[in-house]
Amino acid sequence: MAKVALNFEDGITRFIETNPYESIADAAYREGINIPLDCADGACGTCKCLSKSGTFDPGDYIEEALTDEEAEQGYGLACQMIPESDMVVDILASSAACKVEATAYATEITALTFLSTEIVKLNVKITDGRKITFLPGQYANILVPGSTETRSYSFSSLSDADEMEFIIRLLPQGLMSDYLRKAQVGDALEITGPLGSFYSRAVSRPTLFFAGGTGIAPFIAMLEQLETETCQQQIQLYYGATTTENVVELDRINAYKNIKVQPSACVSNEESSQYATGFVTQWITKEQLTENNYDVYICGPNAMVDAVKAALDEQQITYDNFYTEKFISTGATA
Repeated sequence: MAKVALNFEDGITRFIETNPYESIADAAYREGINIPLDCADGACGTCKCLSKSGTFDPGDYIEEALTDEEAEQGYGLACQMIPESDMVVDILASSAACKVEATAYATEITALTFLSTEIVKLNVKITDGRKITFLPGQYANILVPGSTETRSYSFSSLSDADEMEFIIRLLPQGLMSDYLRKAQVGDALEITGPLGSFYSRAVSRPTLFFAGGTGIAPFIAMLEQLETETCQQQIQLYYGATTTENVVELDRINAYKNIKVQPSACVSNEESSQYATGFVTQWITKEQLTENNYDVYICGPNAMVDAVKAALDEQQITYDNFYTEKFISTGATA
């Protein structure tokens, strides 16, 4: 059986398992996911989707439904595609159109660890025996207890772990932040997910990770996954924080043994004896980045994401793939 992650246009992800010689569309329908299709014979192209990772048998179809150029780019027809490995597939439709909703899970807090005065690591476990499956880098929405408001946080753990883990910045007078300052182990939380199109792809070339603040969280999940795969490509992690105490989890990152990751950290709001002063863009130079081509992942505040993109282009650093996750502030109620 192959496990297939279906990513919908609105950011919702669902996982299905296909039986031998079963198409993605048939397996999805068996699990209550109605991928739009008209003919189911490879003739109309309605179920066209894009493979982001993994291999598949494309099956039979006519050129009016799928051109040779589209096939070379990784597109296929869900009614014909038979997975030959685990896959990640972009479905060119919303989850609502496929009658899919993000799944809500009842959880309880198992640990609250203050990594600094402004950052807390939250661990929760699902209480009804179900499992949640997500891609490293994705996020979930957490309902703020006593309200109808949710906040979005990236997983910093793997989906096969017993618990979910999040690294969260505490904001002054923030709705979720104020709750977490007084939360207790055993408190109930409702978590909905997985969500998001920011996730790790197969690492096939040197890769750059740029993290701002608690934007380190999805990269920890990605590195945890790569540690299990013994990745041979070089990964450079550039990590920016406001202060020295807000540079968190570096010991965890440095402990990885099966991946070639080089972390560099900087702080922007003070002089530091441990880390560089300034912003992550200081490392975007031709002298520092000497490979011919990179994959780039960025997670952090909007200004940081835009600054990194501008610096890469200004320095003419070439990259094949560029993935971003921007923090969206919710203001005083964060």
